[in-house]
Amino acid sequence: MIPLLTSDKTFPALDKALIEPNGLLAAGGDLSPERLLAAYRHGIFPWFNQDDPILWWSPDPRMVLFPNELKVSRSLNKTLKKGNYKVCVDSDFFQVMQACAEPRKGQAGTWIHSEMIAAYVTLHDMGLAHSVEVWQDSRLIGGLYGIAIGQMFFGESMFSRETDASKIAFVHLARQLQAWGFGMIDCQMRTSHLASFGAREIPRKEFSQKLDKLVIRSAQTGKWQFDYNYNE
Repeated sequence: MIPLLTSDKTFPALDKALIEPNGLLAAGGDLSPERLLAAYRHGIFPWFNQDDPILWWSPDPRMVLFPNELKVSRSLNKTLKKGNYKVCVDSDFFQVMQACAEPRKGQAGTWIHSEMIAAYVTLHDMGLAHSVEVWQDSRLIGGLYGIAIGQMFFGESMFSRETDASKIAFVHLARQLQAWGFGMIDCQMRTSHLASFGAREIPRKEFSQKLDKLVIRSAQTGKWQFDYNYNE
């Protein structure tokens, strides 16, 4: 059994999360900015299907990328150098979320439904949620979005409509976060895609300890800006 959240914004201790399914910590509550920020500051994120109760997670181990450990393959590096595209940030957060919500191959639905989109758009309007977009001419071909608190970035989802488009977005994000002094990118759960960039699993306790230090540091606030145009 997992606890149901009450009207206050506190969460159970992370060590109360279930082993199976990995990291399920609590249910209920809401997606208000106050609750979402309280969750992320403690390494907790929402993940649930539409029409189901809100479920809160903190898996162990945790997949993370330390920006200074970013790896870029030789083939991707060639794409980065010769690509006919433009990379922007926070130019169309809503469209990025809609694109991430599109069902993937072999999937019947999505967890990025209207309630989630509305909640994260609110965080974007507050200058806390950010998107990276990859454009080809006037067409959005890839991107990602996530939450930034202090010098910590919590990656949420990414999409590609052309080969390597989401990878292009991720590399530019990681490089910019390193330049800004961010210490860690939360990737939540292990995937081979993220591992190819140098992301790795660390124990939840270690993740929490590092997180506590990073979220209280001063960092970039408001709308982000970093544009790269490889046609120029």
